[in-house]
Order: sequence, then structure tokens, then C-alpha cells
Amino acid sequence: MSHHHATLLIVDPDDLTHDFLTDNLTADGYRPLAVESLEDARLALREGLSPHLVVCDSTLPDGSGHALVREIREADGIISQADPTTPIIMLSARGDELDRVRSLESGSDDVLVRPYSYPELRLRIAGLLRRAARRPTAGVVRIGALLLDPSRRTVSVRDSPITLTQKEYTLLLALVREPTRVMTKAELLHTVWGYETSSVTRTIDSHACRLRRKLGIHGDEYIVNVWGVGYRLIDAPVAIAHPVDDRVRVEQSTERRNHIEQSIEDRDPADQPVAA
Repeated sequence: MSHHHATLLIVDPDDLTHDFLTDNLTADGYRPLAVESLEDARLALREGLSPHLVVCDSTLPDGSGHALVREIREADGIISQADPTTPIIMLSARGDELDRVRSLESGSDDVLVRPYSYPELRLRIAGLLRRAARRPTAGVVRIGALLLDPSRRTVSVRDSPITLTQKEYTLLLALVREPTRVMTKAELLHTVWGYETSSVTRTIDSHACRLRRKLGIHGDEYIVNVWGVGYRLIDAPVAIAHPVDDRVRVEQSTERRNHIEQSIEDRDPADQPVAA
């Protein structure tokens, strides 16, 4: 991957640093997103940001940058938005050996001591991105005719590309991880939306209906609603292949199912699709 247009997450509590790095990194062809706290960084990752590299200050107003590094390294790489192999540069105000060792032990790939020059930071970013581009990428997941490429964040069914919103994609990833296990709505709410309550299950139903309809463009069945429990992915879906005499019946059945799914969505006006 060329470093041009790479997405960078900048986690630094200083507004002046935000503006300086954002302006210069943008001018150098990157797409930086600057946040100032540990919680803001967590939120960005939870909401779908998939940075190619993270630059994080070791001292944040609501915690330690080392905590964010550990969370990224412990991510599973499938359900979590964070890629555990994401290159990370730790910015430290302390230049002593103990602090540098602590940063590296937490999982940082590099440590840059303040005050630093922008050209040095830029070169270190480019170097880490070059090494990351040579790493083996995650394999494509195949479920019947469904292909999901986590490294490229693409989905296709029978060679037809499927456009999903961010939440639909994350929901599919959660189900793909264990295709035959029923994931409860409480699990999905926590995993995909970060909710701790299971009282807003209509959000799941609405997204699952849209996802099932998009994946079924060729008649395949992939997502099963286990009533009263949750959802699961069929591990070996078979396309609907009816004789010509049954075509009208099949079309009527599909139309009824789509009508039901649309009715569920219409009853939940507050649940809007998330932009991809």
C-alpha cells in the first residue's frame, strides 16, 4: 500500500499539535483524524475508523496512551474495529530509558521523544507504513458463495460486490466469526454498537433485515433469525433454485419476506443507516 491517502489517527491532548499535524500530514498526502483523549480514540475506533497508523501521546487527560496501545494489540481483528497489527508511534515527553521500554512493552512500534521535528515524524510514519505493506494480509473468508475480505473490507456474493454500511459490515463480521453459533442480541449490541443494555433490540432487527436483503440478491439465504434469541450465519447457504413452474411461488415468497422486513424498518424511524 502506498502511504498516500493512508488514514492516520492522532491522539494528542494539545490543540496546537492537532492543528499543526493535521495541516502538515494532509499536505503530505495523508488523511489524519486528530482526537484529544483516550475515550475519543476508543469512540473513533468503535464507530468504524480503521487507521493505517496511530500516533499517540503517552499522557492523555483521561488515561494513559499505553492503555490504548494494549487495547489495539488485544483486539481480535474481526469483530473489533481495531486491527491488532496497526503500526503505532508513541509520543513521550520523557526521554529516559524506562519510559521508552514501557512504551515498547505495551506494543508500540516506535517511540518519539518530545520535542521532535516534523520531518523526523513524517519519515518514521512512512517507514512503518512501508513495513506494514509487506506484512501478509488476512485471508479471505468464504461462506458458501459469500466472500469477505477483512484486509480490504469488501464483501461479494457470487462475484457481485455488496455495498454495506459500516454497522451492517460490522454485524456481518460478528456473525462470520462463528458461523453456526447463535449470537444473542445482547452480544451483538455490545459487540457492534458498544451498548451495555439489551433493551434496544429493534436496532439489531432493522440492520439484520437490510443485511439479509443485500446478501440475498441472488436468492441465497445467509442470516437466520432465531426468534427470541438472536441471529446466526448459515455456514453453507444454498441458492434458491426452483423449477420454472415454481417461479411465481418463489417470487411471491420473496416479496412477502421483503414486505415484512420493510415493515420492521418502518417501525424504527430513529434507526438510520450508518454511512459506509
